[in-house]
Amino acid sequence: MVKSYLKYEHSKTFGLVNSGTANVVWSAGDLSPSRGGSGNGSGHAIVGANEDVLCWDIRKGELLSRWSDKDCKSQVTAIAQSQVDRDVYAVGYEDGSIRLWDSKIATVIVSFNGHRSAITALAFDKSGVRLASGSKDTDVIIWDLVAELGLFKLRGHKDQITGLKFVQPEPEEEHEEDGNGAVRSHNESTDDGFLLTTGKDALIKLWDISSQHCIETHVAQTNGECWALAITHDYSGCITAGKDGELKIWSIDTAGLCRLSKQVDSIAEHQYLHSRGVLHRQGKDKSTGVSFHSRNDYFAIHGSEKAVEIWRIRTEDEVRKSLARKRKRRREKLATAGEKADVEGDAVELDEKSEDMSAAEITDFFVPYVIVRTGGKVRSFDWIRTKSSKTIQLLIATTNNQLEVYSVPTKDKTKKTKSDDLPDYSRTLSVELPGHRADIRALSLSSDDRMLASASNGGLKVWNVRTRTCIRTFECGYALCTAFLPGDKIVVVGTKSGDLELFDVASAAMLDTVKAHEGAIWTLQVHPDGRSLASGSADKTSKFWNFEIFQEEIPGTKRTTPRLRLVHARTLKVSDDILSLRFSPDARLLAVALLDNTVKVFFVDSLKLFLNLYGHKLPVLNMDISYDSKLIVTCSADKNIRLWGLDFGDCHKAFFAHQDSILQVAFVPHNQDGNGHHFFSTSKDRMIKYWDGDKFEQIQRLDGHHSEIWALAVSKTGNFIVSASHDKSIRVWEQTDEQIFLEEEREKELEELYESTLTTSLEPDHDKDEETTEVGAASKQTVETLMAGEKIAEALEIGIVDLQLMEEWEAAKLAQPNTAPPSRNLIFMALGGISADVYVMGVLRKVKAAALQDALLVLPFSTVPMLFTFLNIFAMRMMNIPLTCRILFFMLKTHHRQIVASKTMRLMLDGIRSNLRQALKSQKDEMGYNLAALRVIGTQVVEKGTSDYVDEETWEENDDKSGKKRGFVQVS
Repeated sequence: MVKSYLKYEHSKTFGLVNSGTANVVWSAGDLSPSRGGSGNGSGHAIVGANEDVLCWDIRKGELLSRWSDKDCKSQVTAIAQSQVDRDVYAVGYEDGSIRLWDSKIATVIVSFNGHRSAITALAFDKSGVRLASGSKDTDVIIWDLVAELGLFKLRGHKDQITGLKFVQPEPEEEHEEDGNGAVRSHNESTDDGFLLTTGKDALIKLWDISSQHCIETHVAQTNGECWALAITHDYSGCITAGKDGELKIWSIDTAGLCRLSKQVDSIAEHQYLHSRGVLHRQGKDKSTGVSFHSRNDYFAIHGSEKAVEIWRIRTEDEVRKSLARKRKRRREKLATAGEKADVEGDAVELDEKSEDMSAAEITDFFVPYVIVRTGGKVRSFDWIRTKSSKTIQLLIATTNNQLEVYSVPTKDKTKKTKSDDLPDYSRTLSVELPGHRADIRALSLSSDDRMLASASNGGLKVWNVRTRTCIRTFECGYALCTAFLPGDKIVVVGTKSGDLELFDVASAAMLDTVKAHEGAIWTLQVHPDGRSLASGSADKTSKFWNFEIFQEEIPGTKRTTPRLRLVHARTLKVSDDILSLRFSPDARLLAVALLDNTVKVFFVDSLKLFLNLYGHKLPVLNMDISYDSKLIVTCSADKNIRLWGLDFGDCHKAFFAHQDSILQVAFVPHNQDGNGHHFFSTSKDRMIKYWDGDKFEQIQRLDGHHSEIWALAVSKTGNFIVSASHDKSIRVWEQTDEQIFLEEEREKELEELYESTLTTSLEPDHDKDEETTEVGAASKQTVETLMAGEKIAEALEIGIVDLQLMEEWEAAKLAQPNTAPPSRNLIFMALGGISADVYVMGVLRKVKAAALQDALLVLPFSTVPMLFTFLNIFAMRMMNIPLTCRILFFMLKTHHRQIVASKTMRLMLDGIRSNLRQALKSQKDEMGYNLAALRVIGTQVVEKGTSDYVDEETWEENDDKSGKKRGFVQVS
């Protein structure tokens, strides 16, 4: 009989505010006055959290919603909000996929897959129907969100895309006109617009979207790399930023771009991007983000340090005053130098030139305003849009897992202030409690598995496992290990400085700090009888501590209160640093792992050496003893796991388990066999693996973390495990009722490996040739598109056979009416006896619009005549004409040469053309009729439904006639 195991699956994630891979987007939420809210200026923060997107209420610090797609395991790398429909967000992922989310229902509207590597930039156009995406693969793709397909791919940059903005200026002459025709022509002229892109290759490019080519290229940065791009809201200028704190200011000729968009030939006659000068910010690190405020008089920029610099853009009057001050200072210098007579004429000329605004330098317009110091290294920021003109607010996401809101007062133009007076900013709100600032280094579960303690450098948090909420937060030292004491009311933490810190969960207070060791305390464990504790340290000692209750006097009273304290009982000295120690569950043995790659087993009562376990090539980082006290499992930095018998110290098995150092191992207390020899291991290779300690085989692989896994805790019942990683997340993996078999798991892993290599090998070879061209098709083969292509090919083969069968039966029925119907394919019978064309159409409709073109590319040319046969039937019977046209035009474009060369295809194409033209004509007539009817109904509704309380035409006449002016003379 084949042995089965119960499967563990990922159930919850918590402890993460935001991950350092994606940008933050501020959303008004329901607090905006435009939506009927109070407009108190907090709103929501949309952030990436590994593979999920989180929506936080900034004021309350609550998690409002989590957007997760079970099919997606890649990290979020870019987020953009649609300016037309504020509930629609585009989210880019590390694997090159893009998903459009509806924030109200937290579901994916449409997904795209066209990039080969991580998405770095996303931007919606002004109308909200197109999306531009830039990636590390150096390509820019324009997506049509209505048709749900990629329009084209723009090539030109030689390194990853770092900035992406649509440039869609409004023609000035159309602003002045107020006729309906003017509005329509304006929409037509800016329908395509232009695209501005920057890359790590230090280039800034301006693309004409209508002609799909680059019309201008400049070197954006002088020092090698361009990392950020910001554009003003009126498209009049932009800023590029790179290394060494260099900012370059550009002006954009919007009027020239408007003229270019109206031209039919669209030939760029002159430059539209003009460099206006270079600024230098205070920080000399790489500038990674820059953005203009909605009022255009401020912009903020940040690098990888703990600061955001806000710059102010002066008005023309301020620039003139600045120039006047410079002129005055220059006169004073000349006067003091005693060169009045001979330079007076030159000075006057110079002053006259200075009065002209063109003489002003870029540093006269852009001046540093304030540097906002943040609580962590800045990952990204977004402006909070408020109606208040007295302050500007910034939402900042930091790399240490927190969100902060800073309020900065704006410059009061009416008051005269000294230029060196810095505005006093303040941190008004933050979201920091639901996560640690540093990596979680230790986890421990309470005896009833309800509470979880997680410890990091500077912080200890206690969580409710079921609700995923943080119950308590304590400040502690650099924690390396932690444990709940019996009763689950006190948590003990071992620190890097050698202290044992005791925390009371109920009163949320630190009870005591014991200076236990001279070196770092790497490990601690409570004795199985619950009366003492053992700690192991880098000072080559293991100390045993007894729990004692003593009566402490309450200051100012004669009453006493019971307090717990640790009393040192014994010390075990060894030859090297202790990295891990474990009591056997029967309390007979103590295993100690040393830095010299060995494990020593002692008797607990006498502390005499029992066994020496040799074999690992590098230090043993962790170990565990099975619950029947018969097996000990050790893991090491040499990537191997060893299983030993505790009777004689013999090595049962040594096997290569992970691709990197193995950090933790833990036995499951009770599996379905009852012997408790199943165990988990975690590693720096981001994997958790589930092993059978008797068969020495891997049962299951749990992948979900995006970085090394530092800590692991197994529940007392074995129903779930908890893991913590460098990606700042805490994940719970629950045991399910689903059974898994080892053979099936091996097959699944081989299939995944095959699929991953298959999709990369299927990338078209002509991409290398197309690298010289600027435009390409936005296509990418995935497992989904391959499956869809196979389904279409299979449906066509089954359908064409059935079509011929039914034609033969129809012909036979004319000769002999009583001919019995033929035996058709069982699929058609199972679907209720549908016809072949309905079945093929059903298969084509089920393919996602974004994946349809890639699925059609999978089809060999031999299936094209079959496909065209069905397209002819679809056109004849007017079945889903938009989809029919889309497939037809794409196939004609793709296989144009072969189709033209084939004589048999000509008759088929003639038939499709006539049938399709007839279908389109009838649809056009129908739409025209419906539009005319809607106009008539619209005018009727306006006539019947509008009842003016006041006649606007006779308003002034009535006012003149009546002596008394009253607001409402007659209401009914």
